Amino acid sequence: MATITSAVPEKAALSNDEILRYSRHLIMPEVGMEGQLKLKAARVLCIGAGGLGSPLALYLGAAGVGNLGIVDFDVVDYTNLQRQIIHSTADVGRKKLDSAADKLKSINPFLNIRTFDTRLSSENALELFRDFDIIADGTDNFPTRYLVNDACVLTGKPNVYGSIFRFEGQASVFATKDGPCYRCLYPEPPPPGLVPSCAEGGVLGILPGLVGVIQATETIKLILGKGEPLIGRLLLIDALAMKFRELKLRRNPECPACGENPTITGLIDYEQFCGIRGEEQPVEASGSEMQAEELKRRLDAGDDIFVLDVREPHEYQICNLGGHLIPLGELPNRVHELDSSREIVAHCRSGVRSAKAVSFLQQAGFRKVHNLAGGILAWADKVDPKMPKY
Repeated sequence: MATITSAVPEKAALSNDEILRYSRHLIMPEVGMEGQLKLKAARVLCIGAGGLGSPLALYLGAAGVGNLGIVDFDVVDYTNLQRQIIHSTADVGRKKLDSAADKLKSINPFLNIRTFDTRLSSENALELFRDFDIIADGTDNFPTRYLVNDACVLTGKPNVYGSIFRFEGQASVFATKDGPCYRCLYPEPPPPGLVPSCAEGGVLGILPGLVGVIQATETIKLILGKGEPLIGRLLLIDALAMKFRELKLRRNPECPACGENPTITGLIDYEQFCGIRGEEQPVEASGSEMQAEELKRRLDAGDDIFVLDVREPHEYQICNLGGHLIPLGELPNRVHELDSSREIVAHCRSGVRSAKAVSFLQQAGFRKVHNLAGGILAWADKVDPKMPKY
C-alpha cells in the first residue's frame, strides 16, 4: 500500500519527554522511532468537533499526530454531552473549537493545533485542505459529505469517512489514488427528508466513539503506511447486534468526480445538489405556521383547537402538550381519526416532521391546519420553561 504522510524532516527527533510519552508505540516494530516521527510530522484536518470528531481528535492527539486542524463553527450544547466526549458540562455555551483545543492541549502539550472557526463551504474547502495530508470527515449531513469528497478528489487528499445513525455506523477510506470515492458509493443523495438527522432520529451515545476510533485507526495506518486500510471496503457496524459486515467497493470509471473523464472540476452548491436549503429546515406550507405564544393564548381562551402530536410514542413520554398522538409515519393510515372541520395545530420536536404532516393534510383536503413553529422546543422556550427539552 502507498504511504500517505508528510515528509519527515532530516533533523526531526523526539525529545526525552516524547520518547517516554510514546514508549508503547516505540517498542512496536510496526511503529518504532521512524513511525512515531511520521506521526509527529503528519497533518490531519478533522471536519467537525462533535460526535465523531471528539474521539477522532482525542486519539489522534494522544497518539502523537503532531499537526491537527479542526473545522467547526458550533457551540457546546447540553444535548451534545451524551456523546461528544471532548466537551464537558463546564463547556456548555463555549465554542467547540476552544473546548476541543483545551482538552487536546491538556492531553498532549506537544501538539500543534490549528482551529478554523467557520462552516466548511465551497468557497473555503480547497484552501483549507491544501495544507493537510489527510482529511477526516466527522460531519453529519449529506451536503457536507459530498463537499468533503469532491474537495478531497480535487486536492488529492484521502478522505477518512465515518457516519452514524441510531445504532448503525459506516466507515471507509475514500479518494485515494487507486480507490473509489464517496460518489462511487452514493452517486446521488437521498431525497430530502428521507434520512432523518441524529437530532430527529437519535443516536446511541457510544456509537460515535466506536466509529470515530475506527477513523482514527485508519488515519494512523495511512500515516504509517502499515496494514490494510479500508480502501475499496465499506465497513458496516450494527451496534445493537454487535455485528460487522464489509462490502467491497470498486472505483466507478464513469464517476463524475474520480472517473476516467471527470465532469466535476470545481466545487458546486451542495445544498442545491442535495435538494435542501439547509440542515433541518422544514418545508413550510403557505400561511400554515402558528407561534407557540398564539397557541397558548388561544387554548387559554377556550378556542376549539385540536393539537396533533406527530412524534413517536417514546418522545411523547418525555414531554407533551396533551395532544392527540399520531406518529408521522402512521398519519396516512390514521387520517380518518381527524375531523377536517376543526382547526388543527400539528407539532413535533422542532417543526420539521409537523411541517410534512401539515403539507400532507392540506393535500388531503384539510383547510384549517397549522404547524407549530419551532415545535415543542419553542413551547418550552417561549411558554413553559419548566418543560424538559431533548
